[in-house]
Amino acid sequence: MLETSSRLLSLLALLQTRPAWTGAELAERLDVTTRTIRNDIDRLRELGYPVDATRGPAGHYKLGVGAKLPPLLLDDEEAVAVAVGLRTGAGLAGMEESSVRALSKLEQVLPHRLRRQVNAVHQATSKGPDDSGTNVEAPQIDATLLSTIAACIRDEHYLRFDYEIPQGALSRDAGSARTSNLPVLVQPYRLVSWNRFWYVVARDENDEWRTYRADWMSLRMATGMRYQARPMPEGDYIEFVLRDVASTGWLVHARITVSAPADEVLSRIHAAVGVVEPVDEQTCVLVTGSESLEMIAIYIGMLGLDFRVDGPPGLVEHLKIIGERYLRAIS
Repeated sequence: MLETSSRLLSLLALLQTRPAWTGAELAERLDVTTRTIRNDIDRLRELGYPVDATRGPAGHYKLGVGAKLPPLLLDDEEAVAVAVGLRTGAGLAGMEESSVRALSKLEQVLPHRLRRQVNAVHQATSKGPDDSGTNVEAPQIDATLLSTIAACIRDEHYLRFDYEIPQGALSRDAGSARTSNLPVLVQPYRLVSWNRFWYVVARDENDEWRTYRADWMSLRMATGMRYQARPMPEGDYIEFVLRDVASTGWLVHARITVSAPADEVLSRIHAAVGVVEPVDEQTCVLVTGSESLEMIAIYIGMLGLDFRVDGPPGLVEHLKIIGERYLRAIS
């Protein structure tokens, strides 16, 4: 006899193959009793899948409206995770159309409550520019965390969470976050997905715009309190994250003086690399960061311009090692 989860999936597959089934027919096909079939139908309904029943001599079961495609037996977290992944895939070169088609099919068979969560994530999310990647493994993000944040954005509810910044991360929040046991209370406005990381753009208790990394957040109990929305001017949340993270959000940060005009440096870097600040007509500063020294070294090397690096000490030492390695390669 099939285990319950496998049997439910088989039952859904049978209901999809033809318009109507009697309880006896389903019981015979699955080698169970008609009572088990009734219980399984109730479980499917509890999961949010529409199954209509007709009583009497011609009684039968059939999938209801909204279940034209094969339903998926996913729990809430799994369904949201798959949908979020497809949303992200819709922004990747070569995968746009297939991701959109798959997402459309998934949403047609999701129960209403899950479809509402998925739509909240979609409406609350912006996707930043991707670069060539990183040698650091992306953090694991709980789909429930994203859907909860998205729901707060949708409903204009305050978001309360603990914010733990890892040792070694440079951030303007580092001091207060490590010395205070008080949770952070913010007005969330946008989720930004950038380079496999997730960021929350919010107003803090001092009414200042801030960026918080989602993987450094631990949600507290929901407040249920609404705030009066005051969106960022022109809604430029992606640009705010790029600029804010370049100076505060990475484990490693650097300010690199480049012997070239700002316009020339901007023409040579990807938007995801960092922010360029002009100094004079022939000099500028590249504010950049990454999760590793190796990636910053790659960014600098790709400039093809003269530069000077004064810190951090770890980056200076790493560049010395790379320089010596390259010299040995041609000696």
